[in-house]
Amino acid sequence: MLRLLWDPPTPAGRGPKQKLTLDQVIDAGMAVAAADGVDKLSMRNVAAHLGVGAMSLYTYVPGRDELFELMVDRAWAGRKMPDRSAPWREQVEFHARQAWAMYQTHPWLIRSNLWRMPLGPHVMDAQEDLYRAVTLTGLPNHEVVQVAGLVESHVFGVARSVITDTSVSSNTGITADDYWDSRSSFWGTYYSPERFPTMTAIWESGAFEQSVGDKVEFGLARLLDGVELLIEKLASS
Repeated sequence: MLRLLWDPPTPAGRGPKQKLTLDQVIDAGMAVAAADGVDKLSMRNVAAHLGVGAMSLYTYVPGRDELFELMVDRAWAGRKMPDRSAPWREQVEFHARQAWAMYQTHPWLIRSNLWRMPLGPHVMDAQEDLYRAVTLTGLPNHEVVQVAGLVESHVFGVARSVITDTSVSSNTGITADDYWDSRSSFWGTYYSPERFPTMTAIWESGAFEQSVGDKVEFGLARLLDGVELLIEKLASS
């Protein structure tokens, strides 16, 4: 697996020409996941997408799980790196926004395990640069690790909630508005402003209506505000 990630085979110069390349197999896997979801990612479905027999794919990858790791690393390749001359906070914000854009481009990534990412070059490069940006805070290494993990987890969590809801709407044909409309009788039957005065005040102010992007930015800002407090505490100790 590590060799496929770091030293993928090049087309042979001699002998019979192979019908496919590893890149084509990875691209096909990403196409299947994008169109049908990770649950439909199988060697058989990827082969059908390519118009070849399923067994022929094992020439390129050992199996479905290994293919998924290659797909994840390929998706992370799209993440750009921040300007190293910028302040640490701008660099970390840049990383977070790149992660958000990545999940929007490849929604199937929410099925990856954030704590068991492939040890591929693109994943490692992005993680290395995020750690580097956080070390500019001057925080001790154990807090650098925590901050970097919180940033990635925050974006991943919001992306997972949004993408899961979109998937449910797509699979069931029931949009979020449809869902709440189907339960509209709750408000007149069981809900009362006297019992839920805080929620009522928030609702009437329009505060429940906010874009997903606002949620990402708000959480990120509060997280990094907390990091700045840590820096101040370290400087004063």
